Amino acid sequence: MHTATVSISFLFSFLFSFLFFFFFFFILHPSPSSADPFYHFCDDNGNYTANSAYATKLNQILSSLPTNASRSSGFAKSTVGSIPNIVSALALCRGDSNSSSCRSCLDLAFQEAAQLCPYFTSVTIYYDLCLLSYSNQLFLSSTDNSHQVFAWNVNNITDKRFAGWDPKSAANYTFFNSLINKLLTSIADWAANDSTSRFATGEMNITNAFPTLYGLVQCTPDMSNMQCHECLQDLTNEMLRNLSYFDGRQGARILGVRCNVRYEAYTFYDGDSMVKISSLAPIIPIGNSPAPPPSTVPRSPPGSSPPSPVAPPSGGKSKLWIIITTTSLALLFSFSLLCFLWIKRKRRAREEKKRELQREFNITTNEASRLWKNEDSNSKFSLYSFSQIADATNHFSPENKLGEGGFGPVYKGQLPDRLEIAAKRLSARSGQGQVEFKNEIQLIAKLQHRNLVSLIGCCIEGEEKILIYEYMPNKSLDFFLFDQTKGALLDWSKRFHIIEGIAQGLLYLHKHSRLRIIHRDLKASNILLDRDMNPKISDFGMARIFGSNENQANTNRIVGTYGYMSPEYAFEGLFSIKSDVFSFGVLLLEIVSGKRNAGFYQFGNSVNLLGYAWELWKEGKWFELIDASLGDGYDRVELERSINIALMCVQENAVDRPTMSNVITMLSNDSPSLPDPKQPAFFNLRIATEAEELLNLTGTCSVNDVTITTPYGR
Repeated sequence: MHTATVSISFLFSFLFSFLFFFFFFFILHPSPSSADPFYHFCDDNGNYTANSAYATKLNQILSSLPTNASRSSGFAKSTVGSIPNIVSALALCRGDSNSSSCRSCLDLAFQEAAQLCPYFTSVTIYYDLCLLSYSNQLFLSSTDNSHQVFAWNVNNITDKRFAGWDPKSAANYTFFNSLINKLLTSIADWAANDSTSRFATGEMNITNAFPTLYGLVQCTPDMSNMQCHECLQDLTNEMLRNLSYFDGRQGARILGVRCNVRYEAYTFYDGDSMVKISSLAPIIPIGNSPAPPPSTVPRSPPGSSPPSPVAPPSGGKSKLWIIITTTSLALLFSFSLLCFLWIKRKRRAREEKKRELQREFNITTNEASRLWKNEDSNSKFSLYSFSQIADATNHFSPENKLGEGGFGPVYKGQLPDRLEIAAKRLSARSGQGQVEFKNEIQLIAKLQHRNLVSLIGCCIEGEEKILIYEYMPNKSLDFFLFDQTKGALLDWSKRFHIIEGIAQGLLYLHKHSRLRIIHRDLKASNILLDRDMNPKISDFGMARIFGSNENQANTNRIVGTYGYMSPEYAFEGLFSIKSDVFSFGVLLLEIVSGKRNAGFYQFGNSVNLLGYAWELWKEGKWFELIDASLGDGYDRVELERSINIALMCVQENAVDRPTMSNVITMLSNDSPSLPDPKQPAFFNLRIATEAEELLNLTGTCSVNDVTITTPYGR
């Protein structure tokens, strides 16, 4: 009897220890297995009951969507029912997964979604190999890349695999970020042109002493070429400008419902790379598509055998098994209760975060009305109801969608007075762009200049926040400038007219407006063109007002677009009117050459456009920079002067750069003599041989197949 008691106590302790270990290790510290969800969102769009019509429709989609996705290149979407009783769902598997692993991942996703977000009508869940999103809202016609998740490798480029890197050197991080930008934009271009899968992988070999970088990008196949390219470019820009998360990381990814990007310093995808990139050479496609990847279904280790079955108890041991079973059930009940309380606590924390975000952005219609009643009577700014904007845009139909703005989709519309508008829409639930929305509504309507886009009004109603702009029929400058066919429509006289207009708009912001404003995000996509190809500066969400006695300011929140940011702003957070001058210089070089500064072109021995232009200028070969689509129809003196001014604007030291008043004077002056520019910023980081000498990259590098990521939902 004593022996039996000891055995029961031992078994009780063993089971309790086992369950505690299981709970602590696998629940509180989940391993990054492909069977575990990477991240999930339970949207507060309402709930349903077990036997409701919504549950029936959801089960109907469940029975078909995983099968359809596994049979059709890993993508499927479906809508069942009609408004208000409707279920829409989207499923996407990673492009290198096979049919079997795709089906397994999506089946698991539906099961886990029901457990992690019980009876939620809108759920998004990410795995390493697939994603699933369903909702009681019509979202399949939208290309909104919401529910983004940030993740990065905890190791940075200062470890032993990147020998010679100084962790305090901003130059090293800038050089590394330029490589990541080139890798991802190159692969993105390949994926956007693949109309079947919108998926691509690639690798970049830099030097023998530097680890090879690997990248993967993917869009949902129902997106157009342009939509996919813009979606991937937005994620790449987000990764490169969000320095607090991604700067100098050996690996990083951003997941979204419509597209995702990832890079690592080791091979993380199946099959051969579809694109190979040299840091200085053009893209080398390996083939039209990767070879079918091997199955990702887990297998037993070599030499292992399945566990032997346990014989059931018999005879006098039956009472002992009853005690063990009862004890186990009690422990399992306790374990389940702990899990339930933990999940409830996490959900409460998410809801509190949403409420806090709403409190921080508590702009009401009354506040907006009071704001604009205090403005001059000349301001044509108006407040619109949501129904007015919905009617004007045909209820935000996909046919009226113009693209994705800085914080949401933009739709074309027409008001009852036949005025054409562009409506930029933000939902407060997204948590993105709210600071920028408030910034624009307080700034841009106060600005009146022919080279600034006009803000006609806004709509603030419930969770809907919409900015209403004048409609620009010729889209943005990058639509023409970086396309070989459309670039020919911009002859030199039109380009010079655009250059002068941008300069006049910046001068107004810096000097002649009632407010002294620094734009902080001047780039080709933020230059809109009206019917007569007149340029208008847009997107003031990141602009800052300067006091009359301020010359520069400092910020901990670095915003803007990689490739256009001045060095003192990118590295130290210092910005001034000279930051905008630097961006103008980059933009001027792009207008002359027809090429992006932060692109994947081959610029001789330079990785970026600034270094290439500087080399040609020093050698007296500046004419080689000119866009070939201009032919011979340009003013040689005017073009040389423009390149000279651009190089003066991108000089490394802010004090050496001219003001916009000086720029306009130099553009309009026919005198051939201008000061010689000094070396541009970032030039010494863009020459491969000098970079290798600077960074002292020696020795061989080992490949580490382990990465630890920390996800942040957006």
